[in-house]
Amino acid sequence: MRTEGEVGAPDPVPDAVPVRWRTAMETALYGPDGFYVRPGGPGPAGHFRTSVHASPLYAGAVARLLRWVDAELGHPAELDLVDVGAGRGELLTGVLGALPAEVAGRVRAWAVERAERPADLDGRIRWVARPPQDARGLLFANEWLDNVPLDVAEDGHYVLVDREGTETRGPAVSAADRAWLERWWPGPGRAEIGRGRDEAWAAAVRSVSRGLAVAVDYAHTREARPPYGTLTGFRAGREVAPVPDGSCDVTAHVALDACAGEGAALLAQREALALLGVSGARPPLALASSDPAAYVRALASAGEAAELTARGGLGDFAWLVQPVGVAPWPA
Repeated sequence: MRTEGEVGAPDPVPDAVPVRWRTAMETALYGPDGFYVRPGGPGPAGHFRTSVHASPLYAGAVARLLRWVDAELGHPAELDLVDVGAGRGELLTGVLGALPAEVAGRVRAWAVERAERPADLDGRIRWVARPPQDARGLLFANEWLDNVPLDVAEDGHYVLVDREGTETRGPAVSAADRAWLERWWPGPGRAEIGRGRDEAWAAAVRSVSRGLAVAVDYAHTREARPPYGTLTGFRAGREVAPVPDGSCDVTAHVALDACAGEGAALLAQREALALLGVSGARPPLALASSDPAAYVRALASAGEAAELTARGGLGDFAWLVQPVGVAPWPA
């Protein structure tokens, strides 16, 4: 989900006018009665399953990463945890619950989100429309950038779309977008222009004065850009056509290599979670005899870990880890 203050956000236009995909996504997702800001809506969990919703192991891993940052910063009196595209605050709630009391007591938790604050949210969580400036700690963006609106181009021209999803050929791409395509998505055919996402991520990183900024998303790199793009929709747990009428999520995978700044690391989720102690290994059978209840709990945890790290599934997510004034992670 996008936050307020994104660089170059387009203005909504009348429904009947074919517009560039970036404008159509902005209106469909975040305009009046948009998919993500509709009052009383179920939020992302009502339409698709993310790592946050799959298992509390994910929040536990983020908590361990925050503790690494805490040590790098010398255990400050205030430690920021900024969740960009926070949904309904599920990740922040899980991380606060997974931290030792001493650490949780120093955390300033920020949920960055356009939707209204949930009525039952933990009172320790600050609900804001844009990342706080000069944060010292961990900025974490799980499946945010894929919902930052983007333009689609085909053979050097913007693709226009109306509210019903009908596409037409538009004007030639701008010089700035052409330069981005030449560097990051060269060749003929259909492409998704990630320049606005690069700018949105750079702005998020700039809000951190010291710590780590992490973006997690389905992604692709320059060497393996999909020839027809990845633009799609989701509704009620099903993949659907990306019709920008506000009835479904409209999303596209992220060119995370284009977002990466100096010193950033790009690794698969399965690698990142393994480094943070998430393992899908089955518990020893001997435990079933000595402590059957513990064996059942360990078996369930292993199954959840396997889902988070599975090839062809959540394990294929990419983590972009950007250090800001601290040592690289992973070392």
